[in-house]
Amino acid sequence: MIVQENGPPPTSKRVKAKWPEWQSCGLYLFCLPEYCSEMNPIETEWHQLKNHELRGKMFEDELDLADAVIEAVDTRAQAGGYPAQRFQFSSKLAPS
Repeated sequence: MIVQENGPPPTSKRVKAKWPEWQSCGLYLFCLPEYCSEMNPIETEWHQLKNHELRGKMFEDELDLADAVIEAVDTRAQAGGYPAQRFQFSSKLAPS
């Protein structure tokens, strides 16, 4: 799933022609309305992660940051009693 925020839906003929193919592979595009943090619950989670789990930490590189974010999400999920799932996009879906 791709969620686009703060922008109009893609309208090019090329992208529109790809939508059915992407959906058949399980990839969906959702476009949120103009930014409104109240409509985007992830903002609350990011705020909590940044201010409680990651605050004051330094990272050597993007991988260290990614690992810290994954650990922070898992910690919050466990504390909140809800599941956290990770997934990786298949390289087969990447444009050629």
